Amino acid sequence: MATNFVAELKWRGMLHDAMPGTEEHLLEGMQAAYVGIDPTADSLHIGHLVSVMMLRHFQLAGHKPFALVGGATGMIGDPSGKSAERNLLDEATLRHNQEAIKEQLSRFLDFTSDAPNAAELVNNYDWMKEFSFLDFIRDVGKHITVNYMMAKDSVKKRLSSESSEGMSFTEFTYQLVQGYDFLHLYRTHNCTLQMGGSDQWGNITTGTELIRRIGGGKGYALTCPLITKADGTKFGKTEGGNVWLDAERTSPYKFYQYWLNTSDADAEKYIKIFTLLGQEEIEALVAQHQEAPHARALQKRLAEEVTVMVHSQEELENAQKASQILFGKSTTEDLRALDAKTFLQVFEGVPMATVSKAEIEQGLDMIGALAAKTGFLDSNGAARRELKQNAISVNRQKVKEDYTLTEADLINDRFVLLQKGRRNYYVLSVE
Repeated sequence: MATNFVAELKWRGMLHDAMPGTEEHLLEGMQAAYVGIDPTADSLHIGHLVSVMMLRHFQLAGHKPFALVGGATGMIGDPSGKSAERNLLDEATLRHNQEAIKEQLSRFLDFTSDAPNAAELVNNYDWMKEFSFLDFIRDVGKHITVNYMMAKDSVKKRLSSESSEGMSFTEFTYQLVQGYDFLHLYRTHNCTLQMGGSDQWGNITTGTELIRRIGGGKGYALTCPLITKADGTKFGKTEGGNVWLDAERTSPYKFYQYWLNTSDADAEKYIKIFTLLGQEEIEALVAQHQEAPHARALQKRLAEEVTVMVHSQEELENAQKASQILFGKSTTEDLRALDAKTFLQVFEGVPMATVSKAEIEQGLDMIGALAAKTGFLDSNGAARRELKQNAISVNRQKVKEDYTLTEADLINDRFVLLQKGRRNYYVLSVE
């Protein structure tokens, strides 16, 4: 029995537009829908998560989701929201990216059960690669007028933009190729709905038009809003670029931190979109947050839910331990548990000095570590004064002036964390 998917999207703030009749169509029984995913990298980033969560809710509502990896369209480039053409990929790269993306999608969608609504992954390269240019313009192109294509917002914006170099014929045909995907899935999998971001409306409705004109049937369109941040900066971007789902590209610690650092307004919006928490639980969390905003209950729960979903409970716990380190609640053991990459991320921006391995092997005195060899403190005298006042720690342990740094103090055979008081950190890197 299908539940009301459209109503679920509405209260979550995930519905931007839907073709008339979409909600009624989905309530008639199990239907199939697809979302297109750009395969230009071997990882999804959190900008993809909205459409992935739409597929997840679609499957939970009793319907059958298809994830379409755009192998063919990835070789062309979608003009929607872009000001320049993208780099085109070869087939081997696209296949590699497809497998990596499926692995990530399997954390959200059930691909493996024998349920009638098990998810499927398809690649439009598989049905486009044998299509000759002449066949395509004869069988598909003649059904859509240039006037119709020119009226699409994605085309108009690109052509009218002063910074744009115009649009190539290749990109102009993109909406026809995407439209044909919808027709193909309609014919082969009885797929009646295409979903995507609001910038995809024009491409999706070209598909419904092809289904009407060539397939003699009815297709539906549904879009979600493009996610924004309250401060106007781009969602899913940091100074280092995209926030990826792949732990090698964005560590679980940095991933967790991204969600933890969202504003109050954004956290209230995101917890509906990016988690599976129910309406009552979210309302209770919002009320709790409003009573004590400083406790950041919304941000913490949001970060926990998304990190577990994308990574694992274990990675969440590691990220939480790493996050505590800067706030003085950690132990030497917690520090030693960090891998080198996470250690550097936790202490990003902290003053760092390099000493040689030989100096550590011989034993480095604390005055040298704090002043003479590093310049962390202004003078040897200042170093002695802080040591006498019991203000200096090595890897979270208080030390006196007679302490000597040795190889036993190295974290990951490379780092020593020095600390003056509660908030002043210094990192010794041994090379």
